[in-house]
Amino acid sequence: MQKRRGSKILVFLLCLVPLLWLGWRAWNGRLTANPIEFITHYTGDWTLRLIVIGLCITPLRKILNQPDLIRYRRMIGLFAFFYGCLHFLTWIWLDKFFDPGEMWADIVKRRYITVGMAGFLMIIPLAITSTTGWIRRLGGKRWQLLHRLVYLTAVCGVVHYFWLVKSDIRQPLLYALLVAMLLGWRLRTWMRPAAKRPAPMRKTPAPPSPVYSQSGQLVEREPPAEA
Repeated sequence: MQKRRGSKILVFLLCLVPLLWLGWRAWNGRLTANPIEFITHYTGDWTLRLIVIGLCITPLRKILNQPDLIRYRRMIGLFAFFYGCLHFLTWIWLDKFFDPGEMWADIVKRRYITVGMAGFLMIIPLAITSTTGWIRRLGGKRWQLLHRLVYLTAVCGVVHYFWLVKSDIRQPLLYALLVAMLLGWRLRTWMRPAAKRPAPMRKTPAPPSPVYSQSGQLVEREPPAEA
């Protein structure tokens, strides 16, 4: 138990490293000539990275036979939402100064902001319903169905990145390849033929109990009629 708690603390601290690194750069004045653009891209990159890492949990736990990996998925997902909030806050505060007109004009005019906003809105209900209490309220099947929105969020993040960059598309291509592989693995699992799945065990009916007459003699039963 102590070992598991220590591993979760380690994952928590690792997820904080990008924020601490950003704070160190800001403190030392190393946010490049355009600090707003740097912070926006930096927090957006880490949002997408953590979404991809979260999608890796299920395949890795099955391939490596490590079911305990599932314990880190919620924390990683919440940190993805946290960096997504920082990404969004940088845009509405430092870039648009909370001007609704400017923000709406950007959403309508720039398609990469449109798809990025859609991805951010989809991750909000996932963060809200990530607790065990919400799993009980929604039920396991409905909760799983809702949390499949993360697949659309990942796709929106990749498209957002593709439309944002103007020349060097190597990083968006890398993320697109990773997301395609992870979603392809899930699709292959869902479409696995039923013949490969273990058949449910069929119970053998118990033989009928013997019937005796009042004198104690065994009474023979007639065989049941065929259906």
